[in-house]
Amino acid sequence: MDGIIIINKPKKYTSHDIVRKVKKILNQKVGHTGTLDPNATGVLPLLIGKGTELSKYLINHNKTYEAVLQLGEKRDTGDCEGNILDSKPVQIECLDKAKIQNIFQSLIGKQQQIPPIYSAIKINGKKLYEYARKGEKVEIQPREIEIYSLEIININIEKKQIEFRVKCSKGTYIRTLCEKIAEKLKTVGYMKELKRTQVGEFELKDAITIEELENLVNKNEDNKNFITIENYFKNAPSITLDEKRMKLFLNGVKLTFNTDDGIYKIYYNKSFVGTGIVNSKLLKRDIII
Repeated sequence: MDGIIIINKPKKYTSHDIVRKVKKILNQKVGHTGTLDPNATGVLPLLIGKGTELSKYLINHNKTYEAVLQLGEKRDTGDCEGNILDSKPVQIECLDKAKIQNIFQSLIGKQQQIPPIYSAIKINGKKLYEYARKGEKVEIQPREIEIYSLEIININIEKKQIEFRVKCSKGTYIRTLCEKIAEKLKTVGYMKELKRTQVGEFELKDAITIEELENLVNKNEDNKNFITIENYFKNAPSITLDEKRMKLFLNGVKLTFNTDDGIYKIYYNKSFVGTGIVNSKLLKRDIII
């Protein structure tokens, strides 16, 4: 099994927890392309077997999230797990739909965002949350992110909550975005809930739970949503090699091909054997299954 499985991550598990569970179920090498907060749910693409070599093609994918912003309290972690740092009243105008829409519109586009102190980003070889837990101060540099769209899903006036959908670039922290929205509403807030619904072309509708995956394996049934390496590159052109050129290709020899630069599916004897990259009319091996 070489390719990609989309897991619907449950709450209370880290991305590494899920990797360990799937590795045990499949008894294969497993990796992921980016962490998802323990209290977040949703799309977590896992790379299986030789599929781990696809990571270089997946690291810059855009993301879509659905989040619930709780107004009135600020927490040190930026989510429901943290300690309350501050509280402010939430005026009724804070929950006015037109006002919220105007604020959302002002947040569209490229911008600098400072990651939360409770995050896994490393500074001087140490994760930010390790500094935070020890009460140590560290300078956090802002990073450029981009918000492509922000839309209201629901406004709960009684609970003082705003549920919204955001499409954003890699590296965007929704906890920080929630705090920014609350600040623009002249109050404070934190991210109460988070669900990732899409990573690049991978959508929640194609995801399965850990339990579903385990049942499929125990019953020796195929996962119809499993994405093979060949299928991942379904839109890429193909090159068929004869025996002589195949041996050279596998040995890392660059082969002359008078074709456009780009990635190609490689076939031998009508079987998919991996991918190659053509650059300046030279084909070199990429992923070999």
